[in-house]
Amino acid sequence: MTETTDTTPGWFSAEELDAVRGRLPILYVNAVPVRIDDSGTVTSVGLLLRVAPDGSISRALVSGRVLYHERIRDALLRHLEKDLGPVALPRVPISPQPFTVAEYFPTPGVTPHHDPRQHAVSLAYVVPVAGDCRPRQDALDLVWFTPEEAATPEVRQEMSGGQDVLLLQALAYAGRLV
Repeated sequence: MTETTDTTPGWFSAEELDAVRGRLPILYVNAVPVRIDDSGTVTSVGLLLRVAPDGSISRALVSGRVLYHERIRDALLRHLEKDLGPVALPRVPISPQPFTVAEYFPTPGVTPHHDPRQHAVSLAYVVPVAGDCRPRQDALDLVWFTPEEAATPEVRQEMSGGQDVLLLQALAYAGRLV
């Protein structure tokens, strides 16, 4: 007997995803794109400008779900290319290690991270990029900030869902928190 297997890549339908989000934590990756100098020091941090589902505009990190049967490294590369373009030239290590794990809850206040749609767990990475970055898909713009500018309250208040906390953690991890 021959068994057929659905090999169509992708994810759940919108209805299926809503049902899963209501029952299980979903795995995500967050990436903080950075430019580094020859000594490996972070010289700038890239933040996306996005329109949220509610119509608000905010600054954001690169982020997205990890698909079934997808390696973390591949998910990082896929989301970096999706948001920064095909010639961003990210330098993701062969075996990436997150600088932190963020838990997003639908209930505000459980952690600094909030996503009203779901309980999500996100592995967060600082990723140097060397190529030409041009925002794609749902990103309106990509702005490069010095680490000092990125850490200001003015820039951080433009971020939502606790991504400002991840940004500060990334800057601390990179030795650039002022």
